[in-house]
Amino acid sequence: MSEGESIGMSSCCLSGALHEGRPTGRVDNIGGLDTYIAEPKGGSKTRSVIFISDIFGWEFPNTRLLADQYALAGFYTYLPDFHEGDSLPISFLENVEPPLKKQEQLSVTEKATNAALIPTTLGPWLVKHRETVSKPLIDGFVNTVRMIPGTDTVGAVGFCWGGRYAILQAHGPDVVTPGKIGGVDVAFAAHPSLVAVPGDFDPVSRPLSLAIGMRDSLMDEGTRGKIVDLMAKKKEVAHEIRLYEEQIHGFALRSDWSSEKDKKAMDEATRQGIEWMEKYLRSGKE
Repeated sequence: MSEGESIGMSSCCLSGALHEGRPTGRVDNIGGLDTYIAEPKGGSKTRSVIFISDIFGWEFPNTRLLADQYALAGFYTYLPDFHEGDSLPISFLENVEPPLKKQEQLSVTEKATNAALIPTTLGPWLVKHRETVSKPLIDGFVNTVRMIPGTDTVGAVGFCWGGRYAILQAHGPDVVTPGKIGGVDVAFAAHPSLVAVPGDFDPVSRPLSLAIGMRDSLMDEGTRGKIVDLMAKKKEVAHEIRLYEEQIHGFALRSDWSSEKDKKAMDEATRQGIEWMEKYLRSGKE
């Protein structure tokens, strides 16, 4: 964890719904990692985007469907298995945070049993996939993509657990490590979790867009205010922070589509990320 205040993870980060639809991309192995790839029309890799998933990983249908949306917008999109086969299963999402209607039918005992799964399952997982393990993996993948012929600029799009790593990629290349490992040109992070303030934000040097729910239990008002104030001082770095009323953690990826309000918020966050990439992930040839 970077220096500064850190925000823990709670059951709120597990909320959400599965979305209908069939991903249209393909699976390949890139730099030693299984990767879902969504290609834009024409297959140009000029503007490439790397998705950094939440704890449910690269096979989570919602994430793949969203990667398809970025491809439709013209970005060559990679969704790697940064958990190396160890993402938390969808059943964990369904058991710990079932739909609201089902929650209302659960007994006190059933709710307590579900709540007990959080520290016993999520805690060890977070230790296993800590920064010293995950960041080098992500940095290496970024470098691998940069070396793929036809690639010009690279962006990062992260959600929840992956949102923090998208912010870290916005620090730019690691000038300390030989070879300048990692660092993207543009980043978008939706409801990032486990962030450290100011440690994760002070070094940001690339355009960064944040989408945060006003009811995100992992990002209270005080923390949001500190991030807004800190980023406002970085006048040399393009940035934006959009706050979504009545939205909880995970809304940009796991909103309940049966709710018109929640689906609208998710659609707006999708547009936010795509428009940010369209504005700042510019090819040097353009």
